[in-house]
Amino acid sequence: MGGQEIEQLIRLLGRLPGFGPRSARRVALYLLREPQSRLAPLARAMERAGEAIRTCSSCGNLDTVDPCHICSDPLRDRSLVCVVETVGDLWALERAGVHRGVYQVLGGTLSPLAGTGPEDLNTAPLFARLEAGQVREVILALGATVEGATTLHWLMDRLAPYTPPQGDVTISRVAQGVPMGGALDVLDDGTLAAALGARRPA
Repeated sequence: MGGQEIEQLIRLLGRLPGFGPRSARRVALYLLREPQSRLAPLARAMERAGEAIRTCSSCGNLDTVDPCHICSDPLRDRSLVCVVETVGDLWALERAGVHRGVYQVLGGTLSPLAGTGPEDLNTAPLFARLEAGQVREVILALGATVEGATTLHWLMDRLAPYTPPQGDVTISRVAQGVPMGGALDVLDDGTLAAALGARRPA
């Protein structure tokens, strides 16, 4: 089908999330049809990104500076911390423009099967902020998965000493349930249960 270089390109593309062998071949073919205008600029951008990207020491975000642009933004409310699993979750919330505080990226969830324990989660900066008295509310925005629920309960236990009556930090969690435009008859049992459990006055 192609030389070793083309096969390697297809293999690497096939490792990307959402890509299988067929989609990897389609993208490779698209890039190779016009290598100077498609492949070369992409390769240069990826190389520059690889050299420039830093992990924010404050929150765990990926950016070209440390602290990241969010953590260094003077207009952000540093007393409001949203805890998320991944940088992708942080980017999703930023796209939606729904959070004006700062973040804490855990870098994953607790998963005994995957060998991920509490020591593997990026929580030290969060507790450093709590110890310094800089936080008034922690929002737990974790996925509606078994691992997400396990991590949420573990965090709530760890955060308990900072909440009333011992402390003054509020702990909240994102609501889960019926999505916008969602019909009840196509939702799974867990989503329906969460939607009913998080009901509020009409």
